[in-house]
Amino acid sequence: MAGQLVQVATNTVTSAVSSVILTGIDSDDVYMVAYNNVEVATDNVGLYMRVTESGTANSTSNYDRAMKTLKSYATYGNDSATNQAQWFLGQLGTPTQEQGNGILYLFNINSTTEYAFATFEISNFNSISKLSGEQGGGVFTVTGTARDGIQFSLQSGNIDSGTFTLYRVV
Repeated sequence: MAGQLVQVATNTVTSAVSSVILTGIDSDDVYMVAYNNVEVATDNVGLYMRVTESGTANSTSNYDRAMKTLKSYATYGNDSATNQAQWFLGQLGTPTQEQGNGILYLFNINSTTEYAFATFEISNFNSISKLSGEQGGGVFTVTGTARDGIQFSLQSGNIDSGTFTLYRVV
């Protein structure tokens, strides 16, 4: 059946960690990542994602992104950046019930000849205790090495809790 999800890896964080790595990407299929109920230890920090190569995050400045941010408390915003060391997924904080949630689709991640790219569908109860959502995408502008997974991390502090799951779309 087309469009079926096959779970590849999952990590449920129940105590503080500096990052979460999900590996197991080993084909040219489309992959989907769902993360939910992500809470952080430090107020007003960015949540980021990188691709991994042989299980290690690639931190070179080869990540580009563009997103539209919809806010419940203000007008929408546009966000874009090139030559970054990671993809930005939103700003999180520590007040009660603030958390990040998202669904990301990953394309060409395992390819050695194509740029990897991702689409982002994100909703956050963000660092100012307000609802916001991002819709957009990003590209990893390097080829030559197969990417085998992804890493989630913060600009500082720890991820206190959350569930991160990687699926292969078949």
